[in-house]
Amino acid sequence: MYAYLFLILLLGISLIAKNHSLLIASGLLIVLKASGLDTKWFDFLQKNGINWGVTIITIAVLIPIATGAIGFKDLGAALKSPYAWIALSAGILVALIAKNGIVLLAEDPHITTALVFGTILAVALFNGVAVGPLIGAGIAYFAMKIFESFQ
Repeated sequence: MYAYLFLILLLGISLIAKNHSLLIASGLLIVLKASGLDTKWFDFLQKNGINWGVTIITIAVLIPIATGAIGFKDLGAALKSPYAWIALSAGILVALIAKNGIVLLAEDPHITTALVFGTILAVALFNGVAVGPLIGAGIAYFAMKIFESFQ
């Protein structure tokens, strides 16, 4: 019963925060649970969902290349700008941080709850942008490692 209440609370918060990803996710989980399909699908989704999400994001990022909107000429021109090198470095750093986020979410899935609430609060209270739990988990992973080094 508490699982339903928690999911309904997340559903309500997602409506208030206008977080469509959380709305779809919590709504789908409620439907799967209510229909009795949770025993069949939850474990499967938990094991594969993050990798599917990363794949879909990667596809979305590659579409401008696939459509020809970005080509080698654009890449060459962009690399002449110091801002492009900053963006390139930031992209590498974020990807490496997010990689550790996958490790953290796989080893400690309950961290996802805190990350989701943090994201919801940032969206609802500070007009932040929900970029998903991977980068948050990656940052949390590094912060935890720093914290552990002082103990």
